[in-house]
Amino acid sequence: MSAHPDETLELDDIQRGVLSPRPTPYAATYLAFRIDDPEHGRELMRRASEAVSSAADAAGPLGDTWVSVALTCRGLAALGVPRAALATFSWEFRQGMAARARTLGDVGDSGPEHWERPLGGPDVHVVLTAVAPGPELLEAAVDRARPAYDRLTGVTATWRQDCYALPTGTEHFGYLDGVSHPAVEGSGIPGSNRLEAPLKAGEFVLGHRDELGGIQRPQPDVLGRNGSYAVFRKLHQDVAAFRRYLKENSTGPGDEELIAAKIMGRWRSGAPLALAPQTDDPDLGADPERRNTFLYRNDDPAGFTTPGGSHIRRANPRDAAVAGEVRLHRMIRRGAVYGPPLPEGLLADDGADRGLMFAFVGSHLGRQFEFVQTQWLNDGVFFGADDAKDPVTGAHDGSAGFTVPRRPLRRRLAPLPRFVVTRGGEYCFLPSLTALRWLGDPHD
Repeated sequence: MSAHPDETLELDDIQRGVLSPRPTPYAATYLAFRIDDPEHGRELMRRASEAVSSAADAAGPLGDTWVSVALTCRGLAALGVPRAALATFSWEFRQGMAARARTLGDVGDSGPEHWERPLGGPDVHVVLTAVAPGPELLEAAVDRARPAYDRLTGVTATWRQDCYALPTGTEHFGYLDGVSHPAVEGSGIPGSNRLEAPLKAGEFVLGHRDELGGIQRPQPDVLGRNGSYAVFRKLHQDVAAFRRYLKENSTGPGDEELIAAKIMGRWRSGAPLALAPQTDDPDLGADPERRNTFLYRNDDPAGFTTPGGSHIRRANPRDAAVAGEVRLHRMIRRGAVYGPPLPEGLLADDGADRGLMFAFVGSHLGRQFEFVQTQWLNDGVFFGADDAKDPVTGAHDGSAGFTVPRRPLRRRLAPLPRFVVTRGGEYCFLPSLTALRWLGDPHD
C-alpha cells in the first residue's frame, strides 16, 4: 500500500515487549502502581529505563526474559506531562478503557462497575510486566526490576496478577495458545504465517510509516517516537459452561471435538481446520512452521471448512473477502493464563477465578483493537452474518446460536451464553527507552 521504502527500526530504543512474541512455555507477572509523588514517579521512570529490556536484547544473555513498563494517561499526567502533550495522544487512550466499555461490549457482568479494583479506576498509573520462560526465571526478572520501585514512598503498588502456562500448554478452554504472530518490517522477528507479507513498522511502532503511509506522532517527538500503545484486559473464562455447551450440542466425543474446532477454527491441538479439515492432526498443531501458514480466499471462500464466524477467522480474516482492508486491523496479541485449571471432566463451576490476561500492542487503538473488538468479534456484518457475535469471546446474551456452514444443510447450534467475562483492563502507552529517561526529568 505504501510506496515508501522499508524503514530501519531503532531496536535498542524500543521496549522488548512491543515486538517479541511470548515465550513458550512462559510465566508472567503484571504489577500496577499509583504515583502519589511526581518526583518519586519520575525516579521510577529513571530506574525503569535501566531495568527495561530493549528489542535489541532478543539475542542477548536474558534470552526470552524481559521487563516492560507502560503508563496510563492518568500516569503520564501524574508525572507532570503537559496537557498540550497529552492532547496529541490517541483519544481512546485519553478516555481510558472504562469510558469505552459500552462500545467494547463490556456491559452487564462485564461492565466496569463489576471490574476487579483498581482496574479501570484512578489508581492505575503504571503497569510493569515481567515475562520469562518459567517461574524461576520470572522471579529473577522481578528481582531485577524490584530496585526500580522499591523504597519509593511516593509510589504505591495497587495490584498484581501472576500468570503461568498450564501443564497442557493450552488456555483454560483447552486450545493451544500463542499460535499467531505477525511479521513487522525491520524487527528481524519472523511472522508465524509465511504467506503473509510483513506489515509496515508504523502499524506497531509510533513515529514510523504505517500501511497507509502515515505516521502517528504523539508529541514531543522524544516522548512519542519508538513507543506503542498497549491494551491489557483481564478476562474470566467460564470453563464449566463452555464444556456443558459442547456436550449438550454434540452427539458424542468425536462430534464434541468437531464442534469445538468449528467454533474456534482450530482443533484444540492447534491444528487449523484449513489444513486439517476432517480430523485433528496433533503433529501439525505442534509444528510452528506449518500450523499458521494458510489463507482462505482461494481454498475456503464460503467458510465450509473454517466457518466465517469462527474465532480465529473473525480475529484475523487473512485474505478472506470481507468489508475493509484486513492489513489495517492486524494486531500483536498475547495471552497469559491465570488461575488453576478446572479438573478434567468437571461440568460444574468450582468457584475459582481463572482466565486469560490479554495484551494487545499496536499504534492504532481505534482501527486495530477497538475495530476488531466491535466490528469483527461483536458483530458479523463484515462477512454477511448480520449481528452474530464471536462464539468464544463475544458479548452474548443467550439469544443467538452458532451456525456451521455445511452441505446440503447448515447446522445450527443452540443459543450461546457468555463464556468470557471482562474483569477489568487498561489502555496504556509503552514509551521508548529514550522516553522513559525523558519522563524521569521534570517538564514545564
